[in-house]
Amino acid sequence: MSDDRTVKTEGFTVVGEHNLRPDGVDKVTGRAKFGADMMAPGMLHAKILRSPHAHARIKRIDTSKAEALEGVKAVVTSADFPDNENVLADEELRNVRYNIMAREKVLYDGHSVAAVAATDVRIARRALKLIEVEYEVLPHVVDVELAMAADAPILHDHIRTDGLEGAEDKPTNIAGHFEFGHGDVEDGFAKADYVVERDFTTGAAHQGYIEPHACLANISGDGSGEIWCCTQGHFMVRDVCAQLTGMDVSKLRVTASEIGGGFGGKTTVFIEPVALMLSRKAGRPVKLVMTRDEVFKATGPTASAAIRVKMGCTADGRITAAEAELKYQGGAYPGSPVQMGAMTAFACYKLDNVKASGWDVVTNRPKQAAYRAPGAPMAAFAVEGVVDDLANRCGMDPVDFRLKNAAKGGDRSAYGPVFKDIGLIETLEAVKAHDNYAVPLGPNQGRGVSSGFWFNFGGQTAVSLNVNIDGTVALSVGTPDIGGSRASMCAMAAEELEIPYANVQTVIADTATLGYNDVTDGSRATFASGLATIEAARNAKNVLCRRAAAAWGIPEDAVTWKQGAAHPAGPNAGEFEPMSIRELAQNAAATGGPIAGHAECSADGAGPSFATHVVDAEVDPGTGRITVLRYLIAQDAGKAVSPSYVEGQMQGGAAQGIGWAINEEYIYNDKGLLENAGFLDYRVPVASDLPKIDTVIVEVPNPGHPYGVRGVGETSIVPPLGAIANAVAAAVGVRPQELPMSPPRLLALLNSRPTEPGALAAE
Repeated sequence: MSDDRTVKTEGFTVVGEHNLRPDGVDKVTGRAKFGADMMAPGMLHAKILRSPHAHARIKRIDTSKAEALEGVKAVVTSADFPDNENVLADEELRNVRYNIMAREKVLYDGHSVAAVAATDVRIARRALKLIEVEYEVLPHVVDVELAMAADAPILHDHIRTDGLEGAEDKPTNIAGHFEFGHGDVEDGFAKADYVVERDFTTGAAHQGYIEPHACLANISGDGSGEIWCCTQGHFMVRDVCAQLTGMDVSKLRVTASEIGGGFGGKTTVFIEPVALMLSRKAGRPVKLVMTRDEVFKATGPTASAAIRVKMGCTADGRITAAEAELKYQGGAYPGSPVQMGAMTAFACYKLDNVKASGWDVVTNRPKQAAYRAPGAPMAAFAVEGVVDDLANRCGMDPVDFRLKNAAKGGDRSAYGPVFKDIGLIETLEAVKAHDNYAVPLGPNQGRGVSSGFWFNFGGQTAVSLNVNIDGTVALSVGTPDIGGSRASMCAMAAEELEIPYANVQTVIADTATLGYNDVTDGSRATFASGLATIEAARNAKNVLCRRAAAAWGIPEDAVTWKQGAAHPAGPNAGEFEPMSIRELAQNAAATGGPIAGHAECSADGAGPSFATHVVDAEVDPGTGRITVLRYLIAQDAGKAVSPSYVEGQMQGGAAQGIGWAINEEYIYNDKGLLENAGFLDYRVPVASDLPKIDTVIVEVPNPGHPYGVRGVGETSIVPPLGAIANAVAAAVGVRPQELPMSPPRLLALLNSRPTEPGALAAE
């Protein structure tokens, strides 16, 4: 890939316009095919038997009665998956293997134990009831701090604390320790006029996607296989499934369906290897679709957390030191997002003395999965609450306090790297200038401010751009579209080739058609696939110009591309008529064959993204119910390729944050069983719960992208928890330190608050 990263900041004709989504018509008319829509001749239906215990040893599994049931074509358990040395040597792969099918022990309510494939779903359900499993129930733990205790039930005998010097060589639930920072925090606290230290806890929240996990798998007689599934990364699905089932990667082809929501929850593998193994055993295609109960019990929510934050500042509002300890549980296997939580916690601020440490802890809960900016919202909730308290101590406006301490280009981040051009200050200035910030508030109403950060990510990317005979363009990308990225790819290809947006069609290619692409996560799709798309379009332009030069009999460097056509330049200008992309495509057979451009890269230069949210909320003092009255977002997009979809990402993050802050959490009983595995009891916000969400798109170009693009999907969910909690604190005079702020929990907090005025500032 070219190293030319000259950033275009003006003169766009397609990028930045409100272009129609290429997938829109099929989705609103019901023609789009999602995970459960695929059918195949002779297809079987699969169901999974799941553990009724939070923690138990599997003493015996007898599948003989299920196998004898008429209509059952295959039954699998963990014993059917090969003991591949490469899998067992890779901790992450090994954990996925034991998560998709329990071996020796079940580690959470809903852990898969066996699976059947039958001629219809009813027979498959009956077969599950015939499988006999004998369990030895073991003590369990679902709370992160209890899991860290010396006498806690141990989930894995092999786990030792990674990254902690002097850790004891004995089994533990503490899988890892991370630490970031610089300076001397003790010296910084000694210089502070005000110091605030608080403890916070957050519940585990599910991504709440509407479409459950679904796949169709088929292994042919020659050993090759295909999978159709809803996923954010079909190349990842291919590689993981091939390794877990002992297949050659080249023999497995995976196609990503349309996706009915993911938000990070479909960046890992839960059911595809099971369907693939059933297909191998049965010799027929196998379809496997999760129920909503299974989605909640057996796919990853984000982590729950316990966080301690301590910060100090001078009387004039300058932060002198900041320290945080974050404890995240990542479910039954290591891999909570605590490292990213520790890295992002203080990233919004210029700090000379800062330290953040994190603990990755296992509990008897489902293996966590990413949820938009994994780890960051919980950290921001805690940090932004303490920042607000410091502003109150200083008697400063919360935006002014943040402006005084905001990170800017050239500052060293709290987690190490020096920032390049960033837009945090611009987002703070934007919310302060907005009309919402001046709306008068009534009784029991408060205004909360919170800023947030996400790194953004590049990663391995490949695209292919083909010019059709009529001059239109077919673009193949490998990043599943979860937020309108196909529209952005069309726009960037059209911008670069200087052709109409409608003349570009983007498809998500399967794994056999295109080079490897990393998962669509980390806000990488528009940045990384866009960067590759621009490079592929430039390569195609070079080919087009060479073909024109050959046709005219002039040197290649005497041809330029503008307005969708090749033009003779220099001494040859005016000698020949320009050749349009259509004319060049129609003449391609005579000038060298098909015209295409390709790009493969490991994209770097993904600029970080910042946002500031302002929330007005009202608290009912009689019930503890919170009503969000107004919501304002200002976020730096670098360059909004598709402004409507950028606004949608911003508003979607806010809506999910409102649910997480007020209602959403996993609730377990004393047996470690999940009690609210469905949308009736796990309540996500609906339209009537949400206010009008105003958006301001800030554009501080990212120097690492030709058009200045930054990812936007992650950052929008980072500030809401803190902004809503700060609004509630301003309304009622006491600091909420536990999420969600459900009515009973908030009512108890109201009843415990001090009665004297100004209690929060002086607390």
